[in-house]
Amino acid sequence: MSEYYVAWWNLENLFDLETALRSDKLKRTIQKELKGWDQNILNNKLSQLSKIILQMNEQKGPDILGVCEVESKSVLKKLVDKINTPQRKYSIAHEDTNDGRGIDVAFIYDSNKFVVKRQFSQWIVRRNATRDIFQVNLKIKRTNTELVLVGNHWPARIGGVYESEPYRIIAAETLSYFHQRIAEEMGKDTPILIMGDFNDEPFNRSVTDYALSTNKSDKLKKARNPKLFNLMWKLLAQGEATHYYTDGEILDQFMISKGFLFNNSKLSINNESVKIEKFPEMTKNGKPQRFGRPAKNYNENGFSDHFPISLIIHR
Repeated sequence: MSEYYVAWWNLENLFDLETALRSDKLKRTIQKELKGWDQNILNNKLSQLSKIILQMNEQKGPDILGVCEVESKSVLKKLVDKINTPQRKYSIAHEDTNDGRGIDVAFIYDSNKFVVKRQFSQWIVRRNATRDIFQVNLKIKRTNTELVLVGNHWPARIGGVYESEPYRIIAAETLSYFHQRIAEEMGKDTPILIMGDFNDEPFNRSVTDYALSTNKSDKLKKARNPKLFNLMWKLLAQGEATHYYTDGEILDQFMISKGFLFNNSKLSINNESVKIEKFPEMTKNGKPQRFGRPAKNYNENGFSDHFPISLIIHR
């Protein structure tokens, strides 16, 4: 049996240098945020992130890592250069989006084990385009099995949870469309792994009523519309959290399609393998140490304001 370690992490504003080339519009939007974001700060941020990534998977590094809050492929490449090892040759799947702050969803994958067959993104449209939902179809080289990854970064709760909820419902409906389209094009038993920072919890209606996720896997068998099994309910019941504003919240989640379940599945996930990665140095008083920015909440010993999450796929 083959195993593949998959993780997701919101990298908290992985911007390129303050002096990097940007559109005039983006410069105006994030100029204050990037004040003082020089080479030393960026190098420190990359070093801090790489320390954690290299500890994942019992210090072997992830086979696949989904990320968000990344400004560009070029700055993500700088991170990949720090985590490549003689055993790992990471490649990047990324597409630029029209997000107002220039932050994207992307995937890093071990190119010794996987090859990208297809990728594309769909912007979540409010009055204008914002963050994307990013789909990547990977082929496992060893077996030719296809795995579909869908990365998400849903609109934030700025302005209030309920006031901003309609934007996340739009994102959830878009995700449901993706799910149904994949099932129609590739077959209902296609294994689809959904991951992301949803800015809502597993029980919020954007996730349950619109993304059509459930905590009961048997509901996926005969569902008229494709449903998702949310793998985070066990951790929710244990009082775990991936992010802290005032109280702890599980905003970062894994969900799977029926293609990972039942007897005809080529790939499977043991629910017990799903965990929140809390390495000691990134944790203070049980919470993640955020890195911040020179202009706000800067902590040179920080990492991100989110904990990573991980699971193991079995073949």
